Amino acid sequence: MRIHGFQKTTLLDYPGHLAATIFFGGCNFLCPFCHNASLVLYPDSLPAIPKEEILDTLKKRKGILEGVCITGGEPTLEVGLTDFIKEIKALGLLVKLDTNGSNPLVLKELLLNGLVDYVAMDVKNSPDKYSATIGKSTIPLKNISESIKLLLMDKVDYEFRTTVTKELHTPSDFILIGEWIKGAKAYFLQSYKESEDVISPGFHSYSRKELNEIHLMLLPYASKVEIRGVD
Repeated sequence: MRIHGFQKTTLLDYPGHLAATIFFGGCNFLCPFCHNASLVLYPDSLPAIPKEEILDTLKKRKGILEGVCITGGEPTLEVGLTDFIKEIKALGLLVKLDTNGSNPLVLKELLLNGLVDYVAMDVKNSPDKYSATIGKSTIPLKNISESIKLLLMDKVDYEFRTTVTKELHTPSDFILIGEWIKGAKAYFLQSYKESEDVISPGFHSYSRKELNEIHLMLLPYASKVEIRGVD
């Protein structure tokens, strides 16, 4: 398996739970503001971590950890993901999945089999701006919409989230996103932050005041709307 990162303890990646985080390499998107450039662009250059090593560590930390966050990259691209999650669930751990929503067949399989307890899905932008935002000319909007519909069925705890940049997002885009996810349980605006591992440096976030204004626009569309990443 293309596991290229393992954080043994985190209080941030799985809301409300002490968790470990597993990072899969490879992604079918090239979002220019992505802060995991190494995992997306050069996964084969990173050391691989055997899944057995991770499972052994999780077993040793049983009773300490409450859950595991599976992220990337895009983990739903990984062959064997379902069986790997089954092994994690067998340890009595909760599983949170981070996904870009491009693989609804895998998401549906995980949901139907009760293998994920929380899903965080990125909604990159309004539909007409998806191509520029994901850095791809081929846009899997049908798949994105299908994943949104699966989560809106409310069979699992979930959130939608958007990393907000001045260069790619306008306030009006969020009305279109709101219509897309209307009725959602939770939607988070994530303020962009520059990092050493961003794919294309130079993006900027909106100010707290500007994000607050966007937040107010979104209140009719989701039960909970919050802002992350602003001090």
